[in-house]
Amino acid sequence: MVETAALMMIASGAIHATVNAVLKSGNDKLASRALIDLSGGMLVLPAVIFVPLPHGAWGWLAGSLAVHAIYFLALVRAFEVAEMSATYPIMRGTAPVFAALGGVFILGDAITLPVAAGMGLVVSGIMLSAIGRNLTCAALGYSLLTGMAVACYTVFDAGGVRNAPTQLSYIAWAFLVLGAVIGAAFGAWRGRTFVDYAKRNWRSCVVAGALGVVSYGLALTAYSVGDLPRLASLRESSILFALVIAIIFLGEKADRLKLAGGALIFGGVVTLLLTR
Repeated sequence: MVETAALMMIASGAIHATVNAVLKSGNDKLASRALIDLSGGMLVLPAVIFVPLPHGAWGWLAGSLAVHAIYFLALVRAFEVAEMSATYPIMRGTAPVFAALGGVFILGDAITLPVAAGMGLVVSGIMLSAIGRNLTCAALGYSLLTGMAVACYTVFDAGGVRNAPTQLSYIAWAFLVLGAVIGAAFGAWRGRTFVDYAKRNWRSCVVAGALGVVSYGLALTAYSVGDLPRLASLRESSILFALVIAIIFLGEKADRLKLAGGALIFGGVVTLLLTR
């Protein structure tokens, strides 16, 4: 039977792809990212009144904050210089491999042969779907940097949610700190441009911020009860959803490689769902 943690990761992946589509469709991606993060932080603000401080997890949270800053900058730059369907597979395809290594060697999680096989199918499908895309050296570099950052903050956050007094404690404080610090810093960086952009686009970014809280909240809850290598790979089901969004809503074209890659990812996700 497919357990709850695995289903949480599938739902998280679907919502995550939607948030990134909102970011990709924005005219000013840096301002969109800042507004999305600020929205997420503001939405969880009431929750911190009712949850304990994340004692035992401050170090993990600080590490996650530092890596998220790198992630957001690299993500925005990648989307500015290339299509979502080209950059997204690279950044997400490298993440589960490095996250699995971090889960095994830093967190002490287990990885079985069936899990490794499923992860291999997912990563292979992601990389196959990126072959032939119009990627400059800059786009490739930003995409790889984003993937490394995803892996690093995944390990930090998995360690944090496991060491905090409660799951909700770490989730609420993580979003509050990340939203307040990173969102405010990015907003200040853009200055008046950010204020003007917020007036025109606050509705879609607030919705994306709420979806982001739900998406990563589901992932963190799953990480607290399951092994990171398998669950991190399952979250890359977001590639399937991103492919559909990019084709239907962003007007990007599908080809045989994209479809073949999607089939491999689907096979890997099914493998991961049916094994432990």
